[in-house]
Amino acid sequence: MEQVVVIVGAGPSGLATSACLSAHSIPHVVLEREDVYASLWKKQTYDRLKLHLAKEFCALPFKPYSPNSPTYIPKAMFLDYLDDYVETFDIRPRYHRSVESAVYDKADGKWRIEARNTESGGVEVYVAEFLVIASGENGAKYIPDLPGLDTFQGEISHSNEYKSGAKYENKDVLVVGCGNSGMEIAYDLSNHGVRTSIVIRSPVHVVTKEIVRLGMRFSKYVPIRVVDFMTVVMSKIVLGDLSKHGIRPPKQGPFTLKATAGRAPVIDVGTIGKIKSKEIKVIPAISKIDRKKVLFRDGI
Repeated sequence: MEQVVVIVGAGPSGLATSACLSAHSIPHVVLEREDVYASLWKKQTYDRLKLHLAKEFCALPFKPYSPNSPTYIPKAMFLDYLDDYVETFDIRPRYHRSVESAVYDKADGKWRIEARNTESGGVEVYVAEFLVIASGENGAKYIPDLPGLDTFQGEISHSNEYKSGAKYENKDVLVVGCGNSGMEIAYDLSNHGVRTSIVIRSPVHVVTKEIVRLGMRFSKYVPIRVVDFMTVVMSKIVLGDLSKHGIRPPKQGPFTLKATAGRAPVIDVGTIGKIKSKEIKVIPAISKIDRKKVLFRDGI
């Protein structure tokens, strides 16, 4: 079947693209491999999650948040917002469509997209002038191949399966990874009475929500290198020197890293305070796992 535009993914970006195309009466189709739009938000997010960026940077086209909504939108409110968005703009994704290939035919000047209908098992072919990939950057589940991981006798779970620290109360939990999900999960675990440790191996910038908000506003008017300098200085004033707690900053600034490497800074929700108070223990890279033991590179 032929369309002007094929959109792959019915997350917030895919929904926003669909609304914009509809506003210009451009025929299109949205293909989604799951059985619901915004599946990452609806199925794979933890309970305490809020948008890390202020609402003025997270509204979708043609639908700003109400003036009396909170600056940082909580998960439940964001899901209600997306439900209303889909209904308002009459967005109708085709679910259970897993795109397997997309090839551009230079002679015809069109894309040929093959998507498997995971309900029927059949393959559908779409032809389009334009292809929009809106499958997201955080949807893939990845567990590193750590030495001895297959011998570990405890529970192993990925962050996209995590909901709340309540089930781990009075237990020992090691969080591997110090991105935004890892740091916030460590904070949530500690709040639920869990003996929490987190592996922080790579250099990472840590900022606050308000510092990021200011940086994003300034980035419209001044060079990124200036925004980076301001952000790093403000973070050090607010959070202090984190290197003494095992958290080293990268050489490149936070906004430069996001623009060039896709690496977002960690937005602190309270984790740093718990690290400073020793409620959350920072440990180095894992050397190997031996059944119930996790060994680290400095011999701990």
